[in-house]
Amino acid sequence: TNMKKEIIEAIENRNLLQFYYDDNLRIVEPHTFGVSKKGNDVLSAYQTSGTSNKGDVPDWKLFTLSKIQSLKTLEKGFEGEREGYTTGDSRMIEIYTELK
Repeated sequence: TNMKKEIIEAIENRNLLQFYYDDNLRIVEPHTFGVSKKGNDVLSAYQTSGTSNKGDVPDWKLFTLSKIQSLKTLEKGFEGEREGYTTGDSRMIEIYTELK
């Protein structure tokens, strides 16, 4: 889908993503995009601003693609890997792309 392509491009170009998830506006630095062990497309990202039901922002989050709404790629970029990032995310059985 187009959303998949947009996420892949955002990771490759290091652009911030903005979307709604669980009725919260999120702005995230996307790091890893792939398939979870349950077979769902998931995005591992570092949320820098917006809100979360858990209230812990900024922090690492794992987002299920089917629950992401109103996805937008922002022009603003980000520096690169956040602390705590590792390639080959063990929560995923397949990785479409990851921050390099």
